[in-house]
Amino acid sequence: MKMEKFLKALIALGVISACSVLIACSGGTQTTGSGGAAATVNGTEIPEATVTDYVQNIRGQYGLDDDDSWGQFLSANAMTPESLREQTINSLVDKELLKSNASSLGITVEDSEIDQHVESMKSNFESEEAWQAALKQAGFTEESYRESIRTSLLQDKLNTHFQDNANVTDEDLLTAADTVGMYYDGAKRSSHILFKVDDKTDEAAMAAAREKAEAVLSQIKGGADFAELAKQNSDDTGSAEKGGDVGWDVTSNFVAEYTDALAELDKDEVSDLVETEYGIHIIKVTDVFNKPEKITKLDQLPKEFQDAAKEMAKSMKVDNDYKAWLEEQRKAANIVINPIPADASYNVDMSKYESKESGESDVEVVEGNEEGADEEGVDVELEEASSSEAAASESAESTAASGESASSSASSEAASSEASKSAA
Repeated sequence: MKMEKFLKALIALGVISACSVLIACSGGTQTTGSGGAAATVNGTEIPEATVTDYVQNIRGQYGLDDDDSWGQFLSANAMTPESLREQTINSLVDKELLKSNASSLGITVEDSEIDQHVESMKSNFESEEAWQAALKQAGFTEESYRESIRTSLLQDKLNTHFQDNANVTDEDLLTAADTVGMYYDGAKRSSHILFKVDDKTDEAAMAAAREKAEAVLSQIKGGADFAELAKQNSDDTGSAEKGGDVGWDVTSNFVAEYTDALAELDKDEVSDLVETEYGIHIIKVTDVFNKPEKITKLDQLPKEFQDAAKEMAKSMKVDNDYKAWLEEQRKAANIVINPIPADASYNVDMSKYESKESGESDVEVVEGNEEGADEEGVDVELEEASSSEAAASESAESTAASGESASSSASSEAASSEASKSAA
């Protein structure tokens, strides 16, 4: 089995992942840090070694082995060894609070659920020895691996809980609508008529397509209905039946020539002939969205943007509800964070480095089971792959928590249209 695939499956489960935008993956049994406890959460210790491992992984990923390059890196990201350590500890505290308090919401993980995940992964290895070797290389014992899966499944169930119980108010929806409106301000909706040419090096085919396109363009300039001509003449069958409509530019992925032509057109204007890799197009801008100063009703957005606003409003509500719940757990918990050890390997004197302005940090420490982990942070040797491994990895990836931004959710609708494919 390829170790890389195994690790990717763990990443997708949230078992291992980058613990920040810049921190590479760290397994469960590394012990490079100082001894003692960095913090305690209701009496449960967070080892200093765990915190040091996270910080050292940043240095290792970026080759910041000497103190001078490390100090410059911290300064460039408006951080100090103390502030980075505090962010890391807070992330680990949140994970501990999740593990100990999810049951208050009726959320638990049974051993049988963990068994199922472990057995599914183990089935891709030829022997127990190979499985144990993979765990070791990933930095886990079987016990720590199982505990990491438990945490990941708790997070997944917690996400589902807040999704199912999100109460989106009208105010939430209008706030999201205003944000979506700002993002989509100036968006253009267009229709096109495609005269397809399979081989653009075929001069005769191009000439024939151009002649036909010019004849249709002449009809349009003479007042003929664009939508009807699209139905009669367009080789893009997906959009032709809709009068040539290919949707909004911000929710589609048009090729550069098409996008450039759109940029020159206002509402109801028609382009000259536009050549792309698909052939020759005639393009008409059918609508332009200009955001009102303040959106007070959802129907001030086009229908396609309304869906994006609804998804954004729910996503924001889920995120806020989760943060509020976590903050309640923090207030009720006895959290003690100990001072940074003077001999911590990453503790450098920052007085000689000029810091950025506060708030300009490019480093954000997040929980290890968050979605979007940096898979490239895993640097391992590859072993022989089993034929079923890819399926196991995909299965694991499907369990990762998901959330879509307004732009990505809107784009997914346009992606399925044949019209977008031919214009894009």
